[in-house]
Amino acid sequence: MQTLYAYSLSEDKQVKDFQKALFKSVEEVSEMYIWTLNLLDEVAEYVVLDAESRAAKFLPTEKDKILTTKLNTNTFIESLRQNREYLELVKKYKVSWEFDPEIVRSIFAQLKDSEAYLEYLSGDDRSIGGEKDIIKYIFKKIILKTVEIEQVFEEKFINWSVDKEVLQAMVAKTFKNFSSENPSQNKLADLTPSWDEDSEFIEELLKTTIRYTPEYQQLISDKTKNWEADRIALMDTLLMRMAISELINFPSIPVKVTINEYIELSKSFSTLKSNTFINGILDKILADLTKQGRIRKVGRGLKD
Repeated sequence: MQTLYAYSLSEDKQVKDFQKALFKSVEEVSEMYIWTLNLLDEVAEYVVLDAESRAAKFLPTEKDKILTTKLNTNTFIESLRQNREYLELVKKYKVSWEFDPEIVRSIFAQLKDSEAYLEYLSGDDRSIGGEKDIIKYIFKKIILKTVEIEQVFEEKFINWSVDKEVLQAMVAKTFKNFSSENPSQNKLADLTPSWDEDSEFIEELLKTTIRYTPEYQQLISDKTKNWEADRIALMDTLLMRMAISELINFPSIPVKVTINEYIELSKSFSTLKSNTFINGILDKILADLTKQGRIRKVGRGLKD
C-alpha cells in the first residue's frame, strides 16, 4: 500500500525501482528485530559495567550487594549469544548501540529499581523457562513503554509505527521458540512461515495492481459517478484497486478475507468514513465481477 502510494505520486514509473524499495522495507522489519534482540543482549551485558562501578565504592550499600551480574549470564541471553543466525545477522546489519549508549543505561536505570528485577536476582531458577520472564519484562515494560527508546527506533526505521506490531509478534515468537536448554535447538523467529510463497504474493500484488490500474480505476469510477473525483481520497482508491486485484488474480485468497483486510487498512490509514465507503463500493464491484464470472476461487468457501 505504501509503495503504491509512493508510485502514484512519483514521476518515476519504473516498477522495478518500487519493487526493490518494497522488498527493502520488508527486510527492514527483520533488521529491526535483530536490533531489538541485540538491545536486550546489551542491557544484560551492561550489568557488568554497573557492578564494576559499584565495586569501586568505598562503602557499598545493601542494594549494591544485591545488584549482582546475574543478568549477564541469563540463560535466554546466553542461548541467544550462541545462536549462529543471530550472530550472522548482527554482523550483516552492522548492529551496534554505541551510537547512543544512553539507551542501554536508561533501560538498566529503570530495570534496577523494579520489583521484577529484584525478584529475579533473588530467584534460584536458572532454567531457560524461568529466565525468560525478566527478559520479557525488559522488552514489554521498558523498551516498548519508553518514549526516548521509541524515538530512536522511529529515527532509524521509517516504518516503525506500522512495523512495531509485527516486531512484537516476532519477539513473542522468539520467547516461545527458545524453550530448550540446548542452545543449538533454539531458533529465531521468521518474518513469515513461508517466505518464498509470500514474497511471490507481494511482488504479484504490486505488479498486477499497477498493470491493471486503468481497468480497475474504471470499475471504481463506474460505481462512484455521484462522487466528485477530488473528494475520493487517493488512499481509498489505492486500497480498492489492491482489493480488486486480489479478488480477480489470487484464487487462493477468500473473498471475505480480501474485503475485510482492506476495510481494516482503511481504518488505520485513511479517513474516518473510508471503511464504510470502501465496503460499499467493493460490494457493488464484487457483485458485477461475480456475474461476469471473473471471481475464480479455488477451494470450498472461498467465494463467500
